[in-house]
Amino acid sequence: MGMRVAAGARVVIRDAEWLVKTVDRTSTGTLSIRAVGISELVRGREAIFLEDLESWGDGIEVLDPAAVRLVPDPSPHYRNSMLYIESLLRQTPPTDPPAEEKIYLGHKAAMDAVPYQLDPAMQALKQPRQRILIADAVGLGKTLEAGVLLTELIRRGKGRRILVVALKSMLTQFQKEMWARFSIGLTRLDSVGIQRVKQQIPANHNPFYFFDRSIISIDTLKQDSEYRPYIENCHWDVIIIDEAHNVAERGSHSLRARLAKLLSSRSDTLIMLSATPHDGRKESFASLMNMLDPTAIANPEDYGPEDIKGLFIRRFKKDIQHQVRTAFMDRTIRKEIADAGPSEESAFDQLTSLKFKKLDRRGSGNRLFRTTLEKALFSSPAACLETANHRIKNLEASKTPEAAEDISQLRDLVTALEGIGPKQFSKYQALVKLIRDKQEGFGWSGRDATDRLVIFTERIETLKFLCENLKKDLKLKDKQVEILHGTLSDVDQQRVVEAFGQEESPVRILIASDLAAEGINLHYLSHRLVHFDIPWSLMVFQQRNGRVDRYGQTQQPEIAYLMTRARNPDIKGDMRILEVLIEKDQQAYKNIGDPSAFMREYDVDREEERTAAAMEADVTAEEFDASLEAGLADDPLAILLGEDEEPPTGQAAESTHDLPSIFNSDYDYAKAAANLLREGRRIDGHFDDAQQFITLNWQEDFTHCMRDLPQEVRAEIREETQVIVTTDRQRLKNEMVRCRKEEHAWPRFSLLWDLHPVMDWFNNSVLTVFGRHEAPVIHVPKGLQPGQTLFLMTGLIPNRKSQPLIHRWFGLLFSDGKTPEILFLDQVINLVGLGFGKIPNPGKSVDSKRLAKLLPRAVDDARQWMSASRDEFHATIQPLLDKHMAELKRLKGDRMRQLELDFGDATTTSRRQASKKEARQREIDTVFAETEKWIADTMTTEDDPYIRVVAAFVGGA
Repeated sequence: MGMRVAAGARVVIRDAEWLVKTVDRTSTGTLSIRAVGISELVRGREAIFLEDLESWGDGIEVLDPAAVRLVPDPSPHYRNSMLYIESLLRQTPPTDPPAEEKIYLGHKAAMDAVPYQLDPAMQALKQPRQRILIADAVGLGKTLEAGVLLTELIRRGKGRRILVVALKSMLTQFQKEMWARFSIGLTRLDSVGIQRVKQQIPANHNPFYFFDRSIISIDTLKQDSEYRPYIENCHWDVIIIDEAHNVAERGSHSLRARLAKLLSSRSDTLIMLSATPHDGRKESFASLMNMLDPTAIANPEDYGPEDIKGLFIRRFKKDIQHQVRTAFMDRTIRKEIADAGPSEESAFDQLTSLKFKKLDRRGSGNRLFRTTLEKALFSSPAACLETANHRIKNLEASKTPEAAEDISQLRDLVTALEGIGPKQFSKYQALVKLIRDKQEGFGWSGRDATDRLVIFTERIETLKFLCENLKKDLKLKDKQVEILHGTLSDVDQQRVVEAFGQEESPVRILIASDLAAEGINLHYLSHRLVHFDIPWSLMVFQQRNGRVDRYGQTQQPEIAYLMTRARNPDIKGDMRILEVLIEKDQQAYKNIGDPSAFMREYDVDREEERTAAAMEADVTAEEFDASLEAGLADDPLAILLGEDEEPPTGQAAESTHDLPSIFNSDYDYAKAAANLLREGRRIDGHFDDAQQFITLNWQEDFTHCMRDLPQEVRAEIREETQVIVTTDRQRLKNEMVRCRKEEHAWPRFSLLWDLHPVMDWFNNSVLTVFGRHEAPVIHVPKGLQPGQTLFLMTGLIPNRKSQPLIHRWFGLLFSDGKTPEILFLDQVINLVGLGFGKIPNPGKSVDSKRLAKLLPRAVDDARQWMSASRDEFHATIQPLLDKHMAELKRLKGDRMRQLELDFGDATTTSRRQASKKEARQREIDTVFAETEKWIADTMTTEDDPYIRVVAAFVGGA
């Protein structure tokens, strides 16, 4: 390629002028240029030009700044010039060196930004490559933290193509949060969305190129044979994996883990979110770290803080409580104890008398089948019946005497269970009383749409029982009770979650399995949560309670645990063990942070097995409590953070910074731009200065800038034929609350700020106020002396990937033929009084010959100054680059030594082992070669700065 081009450059392609928005690499290594039209015939249109199909010089011409025509601006107070300059300022990406990175935009989103929520973005931005696991505890707002980082990346030109991978039940929730708070539109590719895309594209086209920004479920993507070829041939700027613990390698290479590993190689930035990323095994956590940085860990069984420094961040509520005293309310806990009735006692006695011959042979599993039945019965008789009948059916295939005896015992248990109806089920009756009793319970009637109940149960049969009977006993209609479990389709899961949070929907009670314990926001209209059965895992306690006890909850959370008190000593002892778990969860909530620290298993199944083992060994509650206290350990991730390091809890707030602007606010700029465009009849709308609302009637020009918005947003806008934006963040947050009152509602208006498509449309439209290759001349009555000329310029130096690496605004001040003085942007603003409406326009003519004579020298001096800036940049960055390369060399050496330890001398191993070793070595070579190339391409520049002449200021009254 003969020359380089980067975002921000103005080019002529096919005899039309274009503004380069982004530059990407194609699969062949050549450039793909995404640009928006500036000249008349292509104004506002977006297009993608491929270097393979265009020739440099004739086909793609980067405009020569020395040939810019300096023209007068006749508008009052140089309105057109000010808008032109501002539009360029707003499209300038920050290019701070990593050590000096700042938060420029994320803290201004539609949220009550708390300092700790900015820390993940700052930590990631300081790394060479923005790849991070955000591992904050349940309820602290990981989605918002990801949004802040995503906002900063987009502002830097590093977030055009985005893929979010989430659970099926989370798609709509994540999609709405990103749009309403951050103006980031994600197209939802659920089963309906995928079909819609397939209908719109040819059969052999890649659906992931159809939308630049999309969200899809992990279980849809893991349909390996269908989607893997598409993923392998796609690349994103950013990939986000929510609930990332589901993709860790936990003893086997699951489809989810293989998919995540593939995705990790298909993006520059990878953001993982999980409150429970560690299962107690270093190998499992290492698999996540190696997805973030495949060079980080040589031996997954032996690594430390220095190997993964900067790759993850983890805080608990206790760490940030001082920042959010009003955002988190102390939960109240209540235990509702129901005395077992005669029929229940009979079933308990029958259960504890079981002595299976075939089922409880220890070779068949870790847990006795009797314990499995007990766990089911602790949920409900219906759940235990289902378990017993299912096992009877399986045993009937075996004709052995042992199987027959086990079947006989199970049938006796079934007979006892069938005698427990809703009236005899004491725990269920306690639930009804808890809900209805005005004196000792919730006093809940279901009439208040803002007071909804969440009931958790582990078993589907219990869920069905509760749904059927609560409708009758609480006199609720069918649509007032919803169920949520994993066998529902992705569309149904999203519908249920959305309906529960919408005030105008009829739903009053949500009965959920533990599917709903991960990630879902249930706190908007609910602060009461009932555990109908007590989890046997402390991790499940944390996950369930975090659905209503989380950031943004406005009422005091009430958590109720339902338990049965039996006379049977075995059942009574096991129930006391579950009471200990309740107490430990509350102890962790108040003092520790992570309840997993008591069992040190860090895995739901293993925690349940430990609880089951204590019951089978007839351990007393006191002994179980003592064993948990004795085993209490620090969070393993705290150790990996570094023994001497405290987790960051708000330091990034000191690094927030405003980008330069010559307007007082986003609203003022948008209004001035709209007034200009009105003159050309390119826009029609209404401005409410008091409320800071802008209502724009739909223009065909909007079609291009709105094309990447979610279908739901575009449909709502086109139906109303208006685009409404505001800078009033509180009104917008109130609108988000309103949306939760209506079914299928999206906000009627959105945030007017740098990331909104309307603002992008304003920026692109204002650029056309001057013609091709023109820049304005501004007469300055104060600040500049007669005969002085100041050229305002920008300089851009891209890296090898054509991403802006050094971007500077500066002025060259010429005085009486002397060597020009270089001024920084803030000096230019102060010197000439640059700002909207501040400079009167005397309507003077322009001395074009004089300016044309000075301009080539100004451009040459600008190039020299930018080259010097490049040298300074590289003097700063080169030690860091050398350090990275040296570290990569060391890490590769560690990998090769570990390879030898794992496989030994190839001459003494089998052919199969030798083949595996060679494959592993090729994988190591590829990973390190790709990483070295990425660092070199990202941090290396050519000494060929792109100069843009923005405006010329001349002195004299």
